[in-house]
Amino acid sequence: MAENGGKDLEGNKLGKRVLRYARVGRVAGGVALRAVGGKVFKDNAARPLINAEDLRDVLGGLKGPLMKVAQILSTIPDLLPEEFTRELAHLQTNAPSMGWHFVRRRMASELGGDWQAKFAEFGREATAAASLGQVHKATDQDGQVLACKLQYPDMASVVEADLRQLKLAFALYKHYDNAIDPSQIHAELTDRLREELDYHREARHMRLYSHMLADEDGVHVPDPIDGLSSGRLLSMTWLDGKPLLDFIDAPLEVRNALAMNMFRAWYKPFYGFAVIHGDPHLGNYTARSDHTINLLDFGCVRVFRPSFVTSVIDLYKALRDDDEALAVHAYETWGFKDLSRDMIEVLNYWANFLYGPLMEDKTQLIQKDGKLIYGANVAAKVHGELRRLGGVTPPREFVLMDRAAIGLGSVFTHLKAEINWHRQFHGLIDEYDEEILAARQAEVLAQFDLST
Repeated sequence: MAENGGKDLEGNKLGKRVLRYARVGRVAGGVALRAVGGKVFKDNAARPLINAEDLRDVLGGLKGPLMKVAQILSTIPDLLPEEFTRELAHLQTNAPSMGWHFVRRRMASELGGDWQAKFAEFGREATAAASLGQVHKATDQDGQVLACKLQYPDMASVVEADLRQLKLAFALYKHYDNAIDPSQIHAELTDRLREELDYHREARHMRLYSHMLADEDGVHVPDPIDGLSSGRLLSMTWLDGKPLLDFIDAPLEVRNALAMNMFRAWYKPFYGFAVIHGDPHLGNYTARSDHTINLLDFGCVRVFRPSFVTSVIDLYKALRDDDEALAVHAYETWGFKDLSRDMIEVLNYWANFLYGPLMEDKTQLIQKDGKLIYGANVAAKVHGELRRLGGVTPPREFVLMDRAAIGLGSVFTHLKAEINWHRQFHGLIDEYDEEILAARQAEVLAQFDLST
C-alpha cells in the first residue's frame, strides 16, 4: 500500500506539473501577443494590461528556482515595479515539501534500497523546504546529528523550464522599460542555477569555505558526509542556531558581534580568494547563543577574476579621491561598455551609496537614516536616470557582487549595527596584492576541484 501510495503521489505531482507548464505557456503566449502591439505593461491610458498575477503565472507556477531569482532581482535597482517584486517574493514562501512515501523513494534512488540502515534515525518531516530541495534531520550510526538536503525530483528539467520562462519575462520587461538590459543577468542566473543542481559541487564549495574561514572563530561551516551524499543528496553535520532576526532587539554589543561575523563570512573570502557566497538571504545563516554564526547553503558560490576584485578596490579609491579616470577603469574592468560621462555619474551615484559607509573613519549605521527606505529611494533615482540615458547592461560578474552588498546591508540595517565599517574594510584590503590573490585562488581551486 505504501509503495502504491508513493507512486500515486509521484504521478499526481507529475500530472500537476504538466498542467502547470501548459497553463504557464498559455499565459506567456497571451502576454507575448500583447507585446507585439507594444502594450505589455501599460496601454496608452496607462492602464495595466499585464498585472502582478500575470507575471507570477509567467514566471512562477513552477516550484524552485524562481525563489532565488526573486531574491536576486530584488537587489538590482528597481528592476521590477513594486507590485511585481511583491508577487515574486510570494513565491519564496510556497515550496511544498515531499511527503514521507515520496522521501523514501527519493532516498532509495540516491543511497540504495537499504538506505535506512545507514542511519540510526531519520526524521520523517522536513525541517526546512528550500528552492531546490528540502532538509531532514537525521543521526548516523555513530550518533552524529546530520542535516540531509534532498533535491526535489526532476529539478533539472524544472530549472530549464523556469529559465525559459524567465527569459521570456525579461524580454517582455525590456520591451516595457529599457533602463536595465537583463540579458547578462539571465546568463549569470542560468550558470549559477545549473551549478546548484550538483550537490557534489556544493560539497566542494562547503570544504572550500571551511578552508577559507578556518581562522574565523565567529563563523561555522558544516562538514559534508561523503558516504551519505550523492549528486542530489547532501548530508552534512547539523549546526544548531536561531534566525538572525530573533536578535534584532538584543543589546547593541550582541547585534554588533553578529554583524561583524556576517561581514567577515562574506568579505574575507572575497578579498582573500576572489570567491563570494552569492545568496545572503535570511534562510542561509543562523546565529548561535555565543553570537557566532552558522553559514549554510553553498549552492550559489561565485568565483571572480582577481582583476575584478582589484577593480572593486579601485572604485573605492576613485570615489574617495574623486578620480574619474580610475572609476572608468574600474567599471570597464567589471565589463561595463561605452560609458558616457552622464552614465558614469549615475553609476557613481549608486556606487557612492554602496561604498558610503566605508569612506569615513567612524562608528556608524550602515544606512544614513538607519532604514531600508533610504536605499530604495537611491535605487529609484538610479533607475530613473538609467531610463533617461537609454539604459545599461550590467555585466555578469556585477550581479552577485551587487546582490551580496545589498543583501548584507539589509541584514546590518535590521540589526541596527553600529560599526566602524571603514576600519573593517581596510583590515581586508590594506595588504591586498592581485598577484598574491591570483596564486592563492589557483591553489585552492585546484585543491577543491573547482573551476572559474
